[in-house]
Amino acid sequence: MPDVYLSPSTQDYNPYIIGGSEKYYMNLLADAMEPYLRSSGIRWTRNTPDMTAASSITQSNRGNYDLHLALHSNAAPESEAGMRQGAEVYYYPTSVSGKRAADIIAENLKAIYPYPWLVKTVPTTRLGEVSRTRAPGVLIEFAYHDNPEDATWIKQHISEIAENVVLSLTEYFDIPFVSPQPPRRGIVTVRWGYLNIREKPSLDARVLAHAYNGNSIIVNGQWENWYVVNFNGVVGYADSRYIHISQ
Repeated sequence: MPDVYLSPSTQDYNPYIIGGSEKYYMNLLADAMEPYLRSSGIRWTRNTPDMTAASSITQSNRGNYDLHLALHSNAAPESEAGMRQGAEVYYYPTSVSGKRAADIIAENLKAIYPYPWLVKTVPTTRLGEVSRTRAPGVLIEFAYHDNPEDATWIKQHISEIAENVVLSLTEYFDIPFVSPQPPRRGIVTVRWGYLNIREKPSLDARVLAHAYNGNSIIVNGQWENWYVVNFNGVVGYADSRYIHISQ
C-alpha cells in the first residue's frame, strides 16, 4: 500500500492576515487529511510542529516513501503584499512521478479554488522538499495567506481541501477514494485456508499477508465488497465476506 511522508509547514513566523499562522493552518489541514488517508488505505508518517523543513527532509529520507508531500501557503513579496492570489503546486523538473502527482493535485484543486485559472504547477530546483527528498516530492502552496480572500478561503475550507488532496493521492496511486469511516474491529471467518490481504481491491492484486480464521483485524473503510484493513500493521484490502464486524 502507498506510504506518504506528510510535511505540513512548521513556519510559525508566517502570519495570516486574518490571524493565526501558516504552521497553524497547515497542521489543521494535515489533521483533517488523516481520516481520509486511513479510510483510503494510505499509510503516512508526519513531521511534528517543532521540526524544520531540513529535519523533515532528513526524516523523510530515512524512510522508503512513495511520495513526500509538503503543505504550505504563500505570501507575495513585500512590494505586492496582499495583491496576489492563486495556488501553486511545485515539483522537481526531472521527476516524472513528481510532475504526475503535481498535475493531478493541481487539476483537482481547480474544482474547489475560487479562481481555477490561478491554479498552476511549477517546476523548481530551489525548494528542498522537492529537490532534496529521496521520494518524489510535491510542495503545495494552497493560496496567499497575506491576501484576505485567500486566507479566509483556507480557513473556511479546511475539510474540503483535505478531502480534495487525498482524492488526488488516491488517483495518483490508482486506488479507490474512501470517505472517512470509524475504524471497526473485525474477526476473520474462513472455513479453511486463510484470507488474503491484497495490495488493491482485486483478486489479481499482489498478496501482502495472510489472515487466518479467528484472527482480529481492523477495518478502516469499505469500497464495494472490499474492506480497507489493518492486519498487524499490514494495510491492504480484504474480501468483506470473510470478516465479521465485532464492534
